[in-house]
Amino acid sequence: MGFQDLFRRKSLADLQQRAEDTEHGLKRTLGPINMISLGVGCIVGAGIFVVTGQAAAAYAGPAIILSFLLAGLGCATTGLCYAELSSMIPVAGSAYTYAYATLGEFVAWLIGWDLILEYLFGASFVAVGWSGYVVSFLADFGLELPSALVSAPWAYSAATGWTATGGILNLPAVILVLVMVAILVIGIRTSANTNNLIVGTKIAVLLLFIGVGFAYVNTDHWVPFLPENTGTFGQFGWSGVVRGAGVIFIAFIGFDAVSTAAQEARNPQRDVPIGILGSLGISTVLYVLVALVLTGLVSYQALSVPDPIAVGVNAIGEELFWLRPVVKVGAIAGLSSVVLVLLLGQPRIFYSMAQDGLLPRVFARVHPRFRTPHVTTIVTGLVVALVSALFPLGVLAELVSIGTLFAFVVVSVGVLVLRYREPGLARPFRTPWVPLVPVAGVLISVTEMVFLPLDTWMRLGGWMAIGLAIYFLYGRRHSLAGRAARG
Repeated sequence: MGFQDLFRRKSLADLQQRAEDTEHGLKRTLGPINMISLGVGCIVGAGIFVVTGQAAAAYAGPAIILSFLLAGLGCATTGLCYAELSSMIPVAGSAYTYAYATLGEFVAWLIGWDLILEYLFGASFVAVGWSGYVVSFLADFGLELPSALVSAPWAYSAATGWTATGGILNLPAVILVLVMVAILVIGIRTSANTNNLIVGTKIAVLLLFIGVGFAYVNTDHWVPFLPENTGTFGQFGWSGVVRGAGVIFIAFIGFDAVSTAAQEARNPQRDVPIGILGSLGISTVLYVLVALVLTGLVSYQALSVPDPIAVGVNAIGEELFWLRPVVKVGAIAGLSSVVLVLLLGQPRIFYSMAQDGLLPRVFARVHPRFRTPHVTTIVTGLVVALVSALFPLGVLAELVSIGTLFAFVVVSVGVLVLRYREPGLARPFRTPWVPLVPVAGVLISVTEMVFLPLDTWMRLGGWMAIGLAIYFLYGRRHSLAGRAARG
């Protein structure tokens, strides 16, 4: 096995044949509405309920609206690249599969292992946030849960390191994860219907907040719309708008989860691009409208809190007290759907890697009745439940964005490589303005990665070291593409 074996590519013909295997593969039941709902379900969550206020307070003020538009534009460049590759390669696995077809096995393994990090810690992070909203919601009705059962046993800060909290485990987060795993094992149709219901609930709540809130907006809060820079780069002014876009970039993470369900779409060449671009468009509009209302209800300086939308509702006054629990229900629903979609995405990456021989074959098993990757779903769920129970919110959050940005870089590069290497391939959806769009996607993602904290890079390095050990000890030796090449 030589160096060139690391960059052997998966045949597009083989991938398309796998996509057409409806007898032994995953069940194709999802339409365009389901795909859009999956994307919105994953995107509209912690970002809109938490990050909006904090970014406005620290970086951009009311001009956070411009930050959302800038971040949405950046995601759109990558989303267009995802749409092209997903229409050409309509199988489970997302960026892992695209990398295998364009950049080779070694890069595919790296991105697959990286995506496991993204989905694993992403689901855990959101589950912990969901737990916090549930505890707050129950407290409104006088139901106080034991503190030892709603927090991780340790907390972490860069200044003091790890400290004991007195907690035992985050039980609500564990319960949520296990319920979502059960739904996912039962079937993709049940999962999609559950997600549709949850997404409908949170969008209704957000539209209610927007509609009611506009009537109480104080336009004085929008002046100045672009607060003057403090003299420090990134603290208000135009540099603050750019810094704000970088911070809220994480709010758009999730549209790539649509592509992980490509093998369960009825017409993936059409439905997956619709799902990716449709969910991005809807989410961007919601973000902008919520930010507009929120900064009109409350001075941006008062929004540096974990629950900025609740602060906005409180500012309206006691006459709308009934809206407070409704908003919390919307937040709970919003975060529930994010956990569901992330737990749907990661097992399908495991599934694709196992089908290629890079992981043990057991991970490629499909339930004979439900036609879902039940083994990987259960294993993923148990690990996520354990991480959610024991780790604090801050540590989990740091590990999510870097994995996603790395995936964005690979997908954008993949479009360029395939356009150059195989220009004559059928492309049901074509990314416009190539090479401008994919190059922009690479530059934006790399810039965001560069500005991430050093600790995040160190943790990514540790995770990747584990992945490399698995690849060279197991994956490379058992690769089906490698065996075929060796005869």
